[in-house]
Amino acid sequence: MNYTLNNLPERTVKPREIGLSMIMDKGLSIRQVEDMLETAGVHIDMVKMGWATSYVTPNLKEKIEVYQSAGIPVYFGGTLFEAFLVRGQFDDYRRVLDKYNLSLAEVSDGSIELPHEEKCKYVSTLAQQVTVLSEVGSKDVEKIIPPYQWIELMQAELDAGAWKVIGEARESGSVGLFRSSGEVRSGLVQEILTKIPYEKIIWEAPQKAQQAWFIKLIGSNVNLGNIASNDIIPLETLRLGLRGDTFNHFLDV
Repeated sequence: MNYTLNNLPERTVKPREIGLSMIMDKGLSIRQVEDMLETAGVHIDMVKMGWATSYVTPNLKEKIEVYQSAGIPVYFGGTLFEAFLVRGQFDDYRRVLDKYNLSLAEVSDGSIELPHEEKCKYVSTLAQQVTVLSEVGSKDVEKIIPPYQWIELMQAELDAGAWKVIGEARESGSVGLFRSSGEVRSGLVQEILTKIPYEKIIWEAPQKAQQAWFIKLIGSNVNLGNIASNDIIPLETLRLGLRGDTFNHFLDV
């Protein structure tokens, strides 16, 4: 850091197992990626190329290599996995992972109906090829999953070989873990945490208020995802209690 401040919460360092910041790339140019990495690369643990944006992104291979050369793994959004799956192209999807030398993959069923046992089989199969992130939750705002089911689904997917499970919120932060207003379903989160270790969950939290809520609940080293590219450094200041939303939270600690 640029100078010394005492009594800040301790942050993990890369490569991290906890305290992860997963960034959402929704169509950045190579030049924008280079600029982002220059200023904030030290705070980025992984990058998700949102939903199926990788299908229409120009210079995809070169762009991925920019991230990888900075030591930052890239993966394609779970919607792309679902797009291949619903078309009967799972083996093609696996070949795409190899083509772009990806070390991570996301398995989800937020847009399709997929029996859970079958989803877990896809997790297990892909875990033999790459590190798997498995997303739990629906993109349908009308579909409310009770807490006990979130827990069962998360545990089964971890048992199937997922490295982390992701709590669904979309890039808007208005479904799954959150109400349509963006308010956290706090009872749901707290109940999940009674059974699933916080280290194993990445909470999608694109909005500042959501990020601050999770930091206050779990601590600086909570895993957070779907962070906008221009919110990376602001998030790190939230984690350290150097922004108004969390400023007083860590002073007693």
